[in-house]
Order: sequence, then C-alpha cells, then structure tokens
Amino acid sequence: MDNLANTPHLLLNTAKGKRYLTLAEKNYWTIGRGRDNDFPIRDHCISRNHAILQCTETGDFLLIDLGSRNGTFVNDRRVSIPVTLKNGDKVTFGKTEVTFNGLVRNENGVTPPDLADRDTMVLHERRLTSVLVTDMRNFTTLTRQLDEKILSSLIGNWFRHSGEIIRNAGSWVDKYIGDAVMAIWFHGENEVTKADVMQIFQAVTDLNQMTKQLSQEYPVPFELKIGAGINTGYSMVGNTGSGDHPDYTAIGDTVNAAFRLESATKDLGLDVAIGEATYLHSAELKEVDTIFSEYSLNLKGYEKPTLSYAVTFEELEKLLTMNQP
Repeated sequence: MDNLANTPHLLLNTAKGKRYLTLAEKNYWTIGRGRDNDFPIRDHCISRNHAILQCTETGDFLLIDLGSRNGTFVNDRRVSIPVTLKNGDKVTFGKTEVTFNGLVRNENGVTPPDLADRDTMVLHERRLTSVLVTDMRNFTTLTRQLDEKILSSLIGNWFRHSGEIIRNAGSWVDKYIGDAVMAIWFHGENEVTKADVMQIFQAVTDLNQMTKQLSQEYPVPFELKIGAGINTGYSMVGNTGSGDHPDYTAIGDTVNAAFRLESATKDLGLDVAIGEATYLHSAELKEVDTIFSEYSLNLKGYEKPTLSYAVTFEELEKLLTMNQP
C-alpha cells in the first residue's frame, strides 16, 4: 500500500475506504461513467466520457474536460481549458471528488528510486510514421471573450470529436497539448501507400468540417479555424503501456518538424503544410502537383531552409474529391 500511495495517483474516498486510481504505465487516462474508460466511476452526474488526464514529457499532469455536462472542477473552479494539476489539488467530476497526488521529490529535487523510471519511455523500434499536429487558431482571444462554462463545453467537445475522427482514420490522439492535438500513423517498413495518404488528408478535412460545425453550435465571437502540419519520416517508437493497454508514442525530428510545419501555416496564410517526404508519398494522387504550392521555410530550430508544400482546406477537399475511386 505504501508503494501505491507514493506513486502518482488520484485518491478517491468511498464508503468502502480509499481507492487509488494509479497514474502509471501510460501517458494518458480516460475518466467517465462508461465501462470502457481507464477509470470508470459510477456517478450519474458524470458523463460517459468525462475527462482525460495526460502526462507530459516534463512529468506534469494535464487535466482536460471533454465537454462534460456537469463539468470538471479543480479546487472548486471549473476547468474551461486544459489545466496542469498541482500536488494536493482537489478535482471534482460530477459529484465525485478526488485528490491529485503527483510525483514525490525529496529535498534535493530527486525523484525517489521507485518512481525514477516511471516516465521513461522504452524505445524499441524505428518506424516509418506520419505525424499530424492540428491547432485551434486565435485560442487565447477565444478564452478572453467566451463565458467560462461555454468555453469548457466548446473545447471539450473539440477534443472529443477530434479523438473520434482520428480513431476512425486509423490512428489515435497521442497528445493533447493546450489547444492542439497530435496523432501518429504507422506505415509499412519502407512504404506509404496512396490509401495511407488519403486517409490522413481525409482526417484533416474532417477535423476542419467538425470545427466549422462547432462554430454554428456555440455563440463564438468569430468562426473557429484550425491549422494543420503533417510530416512523414522515421521516428523512434516506444510503448509506455502494458498488457491490454498499449500506449505507443513517437519522438524525434519527424515529430518536431510536424509542430513547426503547423506553426508555419500562420505565416503562410494557408491551412495545411506538409513536409517534403509526405508530398513525395502523395505523388500518385491526381493533380497533387498543381494543387499544392511549394515553399522554402525557415522553421524554428532548423539551420537550413526546409522544403514544404501547403494548401487551403478548400484545395485539399478538391484533391480528395478528384482522387475518390
């Protein structure tokens, strides 16, 4: 019990005693009334898919409400945007209250030995991957102009629908980062097929359509928009999960460049930017060379200009329509 109590966890007090919801062996955990959640909680005030808790690379724990009906609260304040939890925070889901206990460090700032390797990903293979990063535009302005309750519902639904779209496209959300999500697709040993590329481009298009739909459903001060960066290349892939709950993630230059490409779309005044390798793997698509425009970008952190290609969402939809079987 002592080792369990010293591991990062949510502490739930029940009529039967203390229940430890252990935050280990994964990078994120789902919380809700549904049985398919990592932490199913029987509380009629909790939504079926209520919230997500994400562990970042720095060891911080990010709490994200998924547009739950009755909200998620930290120290009695409603979570309207993803929030980093602090040790001892009181978190309320519906009518259920838990206490967050993060990594315990000693007076020298060193993590105790039994926890030292908890966040260390075991890298076990080099895989050909495509990484998608999509980000909501003007998010800071939105947080200042929207009512907190409306903002919480809006962002939560955007995260939840994004996860559904990406799962339907054969991937999963690897990271929720503030106002952005990152997804990974694994390919064959040396091949990215036309179907692979179409699937990723369709996911991006669906994310855009979903975001536009949310603009119609909420009283937002301006139309919601997203940007997207896609990069293809080899990444080091590891599994921080175990048993029936594998939790794959990727690191390396391919991932970093995807974030930089998404950021570059703002300077270009376009919606989607892809890396050179992604473009080359798109060569079989009809009219891809006339629809995508070529750019030489000075991406942050890169000494030399990076060749990339960019389009608007309308142009990407046109490309998908032209290449439907």
